[in-house]
Amino acid sequence: MKAVVTGGAGFIGSHLCDHLVAQGHEVIALDDLSTGSRANLAQLSGDSAFELVTGSVLDAPLVADVIAECDTVFHLAAAVGVHTIVDKPLQSLRTNLHGTEIVVEAAVARGARFLVASTSEVYGKNDSPGLTEDADRVLGSPLKSRWSYAAAKGLDELVAYVHGRQTGLPCVITRFFNIVGPRQTGRYGMVVPRFVSQALAGDPITVHGEGTQRRCFGSVADVVPAMVRLLDTPAAHHTAVNLGGLEEVSIKGLADRVIALTGSPSPIHYVSYADAYGEGYEDMQRRMPDTTRARELIGYEPRHRLDDIISTVVEHQRAASAGPRVALA
Repeated sequence: MKAVVTGGAGFIGSHLCDHLVAQGHEVIALDDLSTGSRANLAQLSGDSAFELVTGSVLDAPLVADVIAECDTVFHLAAAVGVHTIVDKPLQSLRTNLHGTEIVVEAAVARGARFLVASTSEVYGKNDSPGLTEDADRVLGSPLKSRWSYAAAKGLDELVAYVHGRQTGLPCVITRFFNIVGPRQTGRYGMVVPRFVSQALAGDPITVHGEGTQRRCFGSVADVVPAMVRLLDTPAAHHTAVNLGGLEEVSIKGLADRVIALTGSPSPIHYVSYADAYGEGYEDMQRRMPDTTRARELIGYEPRHRLDDIISTVVEHQRAASAGPRVALA
């Protein structure tokens, strides 16, 4: 295939670019580098099968031009991270709503199949164990910026689904549940790299709330190949598919495991949600995926356990602190 990966310089996007190039495909990454990084793509520098185009998914002519020569589009570009959503709600809404509309319409105009990356956030306050793709969405007030991301991604899914159904073009929606791995940064609120960074520095590990909230963390090494297989699977077209890990842990338990795996002397420091994000912030006590649909469609079985996932982040951060990385020219 010749594929476009929007958000290709980001955490998951850069791993997807690596995977596609390794499989023999041509790849164009489109990224405005607002949260992504050229360094994430340094390993592809000089590869004739890869090109990085710097620009925004809000630039409709640029998006149309980039997609014009491609047959497959992976749309991962989005405003991400709790801090980004809470601090820049209007900018985030524009990127997540209008950006997806522009990308999907360009893919449809080209006649290209497309995958839109969504999130477990669309389930909102629904904290049922084993959330299935058909589970009800339970959203908080639309006037609370905390839920603007969930609302926008839900509409992104609808835009993708309706276009796919009406045109017949292959379309897949993937819902990510806390995907983790090398190159992920804690700068925007992602908990595992943040905990690892604090532990390696010997700083207090800051746990929001009481640390009793429970999550499942999936490996980017499991999720990226699954995305490609889903788009290659006709039975997966025009549907949403959960992707993530199956090992549940409390956030306090996650901090303990990070401390143990790094050998850090860091204490755990509890911070209220109000102090971390401002008054009125709401969180879920549990978020666990049911990945039965992914297993039935493509045989998806997460191979990486939580300790393995944490260890890859530890190794990446230690290597990054040991010396500079080569930037993409």
